[in-house]
Amino acid sequence: LSLKFGDIGNLKGLVIRFLLTTTYYQLSVQNWFSLHRLQLLYNHSIQATFNATRIYAPASYSYHCEHVSSLQRYDALLIPSSANDLSKLWEVTFIDFQIQGFNIQEGHFAYAKDCASFFSPAILMGLVMSLILLLVLAYALHMLIHLKSLDRHYECKASPAYFAQVKDNDIGDEKEPLRSSGNEFYELRNQQFCKIYI
Repeated sequence: LSLKFGDIGNLKGLVIRFLLTTTYYQLSVQNWFSLHRLQLLYNHSIQATFNATRIYAPASYSYHCEHVSSLQRYDALLIPSSANDLSKLWEVTFIDFQIQGFNIQEGHFAYAKDCASFFSPAILMGLVMSLILLLVLAYALHMLIHLKSLDRHYECKASPAYFAQVKDNDIGDEKEPLRSSGNEFYELRNQQFCKIYI
């Protein structure tokens, strides 16, 4: 696929040539195309050649990327083919790049496979934050389920209470001696006491 720009300044007959290949993959049961190489030509000779990496899509799709460049800050999808080549002297950057080499219908691009990764840093950060919030929520629910009630339950029972002998004789009517071995104990009749459970 060639883009011909004609004469631009001192560049006579500038042409950007995209060398595309198509391959059938049994795993996906379809043909895929890939950009194999990019060449810059002017003055009717090849001046620079770049090998393309990770630029591929199903043959019935197009490929789209925000930046296709030889610069590292744009992830360098174009790599100079040789260290001795003149490609090192060139910096190539395509903005809003979209290409489709095969199965073009009515002169329009097909559905585009985008170069954006499914696990970009923003997506990974969102997943990590979601996981942290989920763990906090699970811990809070665990604490709520195992939270003990602080309500006080009172249970009053009518049961005899036993006290050691008291010296006061004023309550003689209300007490009755109990027999035991050596010590005297008294039972208070109709005495109520409460048990408190917390």
